[in-house]
Amino acid sequence: MSVFAVTALGAQCTAVSGPRTAALVELYTSEGCSSCPPADRWLSSLASGDKVPTQVVPLALHVDYWDYIGWKDPYAKREFSLRQRKLSQLQRMALVYTPQVILQGRDFRGWGTAAFDSAVAKIVSQPAKARISLSVRLATANGLEVESAAQLLDAAQQADAALYLAAYENRLSSTITAGENRGRTLAHDYVVLEWAGPFAFAPGGQVVERRQVPLLPRAAAGRSGVVAFVQNRRTAEVLQALMLPACPG
Repeated sequence: MSVFAVTALGAQCTAVSGPRTAALVELYTSEGCSSCPPADRWLSSLASGDKVPTQVVPLALHVDYWDYIGWKDPYAKREFSLRQRKLSQLQRMALVYTPQVILQGRDFRGWGTAAFDSAVAKIVSQPAKARISLSVRLATANGLEVESAAQLLDAAQQADAALYLAAYENRLSSTITAGENRGRTLAHDYVVLEWAGPFAFAPGGQVVERRQVPLLPRAAAGRSGVVAFVQNRRTAEVLQALMLPACPG
């Protein structure tokens, strides 16, 4: 069952989440990590199935703590490393590692196996605890104009729920000249370039956020998009997620 609907209106496109929960997949990775390329390829391969973006919402968050080895990952951000550590602390995990897949806020080591499909099937069978809408308009060649609105469907989540936004780009690549992956050309999809949040819900369980989201210099808008998701900051439970690729315009 599709969990969302997309409508293109000229240069603007919109999406609305459906009644079932979409599965948020966060891959914590680094170009300085020799064991990460297989996980990067796996994340990219999700596009060949029928689950993205209707049931699975994938994101690649590049961390910065491998930069010291000799190669500085151009997509790495300190805030992604901090997010990974925070999610690990919520699960009482002593260490962070790459590549790490976090599925619906929880460490998941069965990526690339049938266990992933089984876990996703279980997630999407559950009623969503939040409703999200997204609107993206191509403002300039270097940015997206984004509006997101969310409503809680579970009043018990009011105190801890927050909305997050992430802008991503596909079909990125780097030729690595130092570090563990020296001499390799690495390809990436769903790479998070900009991150915003958490945005708290107002009394009544609603939040609206409008932002101008910059893209990389020379970024291809048609390979870009935005993700919105609602997460419980205390438990890391993902209440709903929604991906909107930039529509042709």
